[in-house]
Amino acid sequence: MPKVLISDALSESSIRLFEQRGVDVEYDPGLGKTPDKLRAMIGEFDGLAVRSATRASADLINAGKNLKVIGRAGIGVDNIDIPVATAAGIVVMNTPYGNAITTAEHTIAMMFSLARQIPQANQSTHEGKWEKSKFMGLELYSKTLGVIGCGNIGSIVADRAIGLKMHVIAYDPFLTEKRAVEIGVVKVDLDTLLRRADFISLHTPLTDQTRNVLNRENIAKTKKGVFIVNCARGGLVDEAALLTALDEGHVAGAGVDVFKEEPATAHPMFGHPLVIATPHLGASTREAQENVAIQIAEQMADYLMRGAVTNALNMPSISAEEAPRLRPFITLAENLGQFAGQLTETSIKAIEVVYAGGVAKLNTKPLTAAAVAGVLKPMLEEVNVVNAPLVAKDRGVAIAETYRDDANSYESVIRLRIVTERQQRSISGAMFGPTPKVVEIKDVEMEASFAPHMLYVTNEDKPGFIGNLGATLGEAGLNIATFNLGRSGPGGDAMALVAVDEPVSEAVLEKVRALPHVTQAKALKF
Repeated sequence: MPKVLISDALSESSIRLFEQRGVDVEYDPGLGKTPDKLRAMIGEFDGLAVRSATRASADLINAGKNLKVIGRAGIGVDNIDIPVATAAGIVVMNTPYGNAITTAEHTIAMMFSLARQIPQANQSTHEGKWEKSKFMGLELYSKTLGVIGCGNIGSIVADRAIGLKMHVIAYDPFLTEKRAVEIGVVKVDLDTLLRRADFISLHTPLTDQTRNVLNRENIAKTKKGVFIVNCARGGLVDEAALLTALDEGHVAGAGVDVFKEEPATAHPMFGHPLVIATPHLGASTREAQENVAIQIAEQMADYLMRGAVTNALNMPSISAEEAPRLRPFITLAENLGQFAGQLTETSIKAIEVVYAGGVAKLNTKPLTAAAVAGVLKPMLEEVNVVNAPLVAKDRGVAIAETYRDDANSYESVIRLRIVTERQQRSISGAMFGPTPKVVEIKDVEMEASFAPHMLYVTNEDKPGFIGNLGATLGEAGLNIATFNLGRSGPGGDAMALVAVDEPVSEAVLEKVRALPHVTQAKALKF
């Protein structure tokens, strides 16, 4: 009988569910705060269920010699070392949608509290001051709410705000016009949102692209008197810049539930009269806690007893029988997706995956999920092969699969086509033994292996280009591992896909773009 340890406080319903499914469970909610004791006993368990108090560090994971699965009751997995868990063959699961309504409602509560200064008025009244004239508020009715990130939680916030008769505008690179109409928001670019919004609410994961999305420059672009609410992730807002804008009177108030460093027991914004701060309460309701506890127990029990995988962050949903045949094609599909995703800079309307030859006869759902995850991951780092289809659906991105018997000169081919608001982009790949390779880019044939660091260049097919590119990379100290070329025809469009030993810096990219005949240069990483 598999054994699961619950080291943080979870609903008793989760314990009963484990037992009903045939899993032996030990409940010790204080262990998360005693890492040495936890590490000493983890070796006898097959599963570990946690919330945020337990830190599943490399030391703990390495001590868990029998661990097969770590389940996080909630969405954030910052407390789990996923690369180490993956290397140890441990599945990491979370419950990404169990607290969406709760977090959205907390956001709306923050907006009401800011608009009517409820915490400040409450404290004043308890002190017997009766300062009625001091707390002149404003109505949410007819105000403009700007939602940054309109996925699952963002769309719920938009729906609630529309019910309050607010005007809702949204910025999200993956939100299509069709989806915007469906949820009743007006899609805008970031500058327009900053300029028009009376309230700004953030609902995006923290990635390299979204970190400090409200920095000093962008906060300066906002309307004077704007209110800012962040119940998503610390680090989305430049906290120092926000504090300055509050002190200068440009920002009228801020509702902050998340901080760059947590737990935040001391912070420059604490005590500020225009700041309402809560200790990461977005998911803290009885309903949400019950939901995520039951969900993680179901997922972990299904995996331990039947091998089923749901909401895993480090592996696809595939059976044990399918795994050996699907694994290389999953790698190929994800690499093709990452290739296309890193070149896509406008809103994606559709993703089509074409399977030709032998691969068309396999279970392609994990392959499609891997391809979609690859496309979305450059912008949404929390995307994985399990939740990618839902993330795409939330943003109105259409997903299609097509099957063909003939793969031309290859046994199997996967072709990925991306439709954006401006253009279509296609890339194809095939397996060469155990090695996934690109075999076509934008209808131009090419045979190139993927590498951790690559340079993609499109150019006019003119003499001297190859020499100039090689010299430029050499002068920058970049060693070329492989150099692959393709062209539409003599003197036509051409492209180069170069694998290098080190990352290509922006300075080197600028030099490449300045070369004669170059039309595009992009650094890629896999």
